[in-house]
Amino acid sequence: MRVLVTGGAGFIGSHYVRTLVAGGYPALAGARVTVLDALTYAGNLANLEPADGGYDFVHGDICDAGLLAEVVPGHDLVVNFAAESHVDRSIDGPADFVRTNVLGTQTLMQACLDAAVPKVVQVSTDEVYGSIDEGSWREDAAVRPRSPYSAAKAGGDLIALAYAVTHGLPVSLTRCGNNYGPYQFPEKVIPLFVTNLIQGRKVPLYGDGGNVRDWIHVDDHCRGIQLVAERGEPGEIYHIAGTAELTNLQLTQRLLDEVGADWSMVERVPDRKGHDRRYSLDDSKLRAMGYAPATGFDEGIAATVRWYADNPSWWKHLKGVR
Repeated sequence: MRVLVTGGAGFIGSHYVRTLVAGGYPALAGARVTVLDALTYAGNLANLEPADGGYDFVHGDICDAGLLAEVVPGHDLVVNFAAESHVDRSIDGPADFVRTNVLGTQTLMQACLDAAVPKVVQVSTDEVYGSIDEGSWREDAAVRPRSPYSAAKAGGDLIALAYAVTHGLPVSLTRCGNNYGPYQFPEKVIPLFVTNLIQGRKVPLYGDGGNVRDWIHVDDHCRGIQLVAERGEPGEIYHIAGTAELTNLQLTQRLLDEVGADWSMVERVPDRKGHDRRYSLDDSKLRAMGYAPATGFDEGIAATVRWYADNPSWWKHLKGVR
């Protein structure tokens, strides 16, 4: 069994690789693992140090068709984590998002088709649906992205699904809520807030803080992805929902409590352009296949905060801190 993980040096991809190499996915026991990553600012080989020796690394871009033609053949499973993923960056510079998330996905799907890969999983986000005031999205909901990031992810999703319909490529698609856990690049809200507070720096809270997100531990997300890799149907979408739906105000309070800080450390800043109000996924389809989250938010956020407190050498240079 050979597994190719694109974007495998990023936050979520590296967790999947570390778990796979450590034997956490019995169906992939003994698999040979290849990690392909462009090592842009959020890709970090330090994320893979616990898996040292358990994978082959290829430094490259999923937009490079020639490279993919060399790397993809012979793999039995391809899991695509490669993406530009930060909304704020997409507002300031959308071109990289369109290139990687749309063109890169198409280039990878074509390479998988050419190589007759038996199983492909495209990893995506709940943000493609836009914003929902109440209730939860099912997999048949229309995509209505509202940021350059989510629009680019939606474009890549549609490309992947088109390859399933048009060419019969055995690709399944997952969509998930907001992830948290160790090794997350400190531009995202939880590691940004935690590391700022550890440094004694204030944290920026957008707008009125009423935006609602569904939080899932990265390990639960990756276990959902693996279930889809094993049992997902071609051309199907699977939601992986979280364990805690919180406003940003509630999340901020939890992080302040964990670090032992108070609201004097919070700085209100103007809201993000086009800031989606609420996301929520219905994951009953995946749960019917046997999925259930294993990490409660209380347990997971406490362990995550401890990890950043215990590993300043990992994040300080990423923030330009000596």
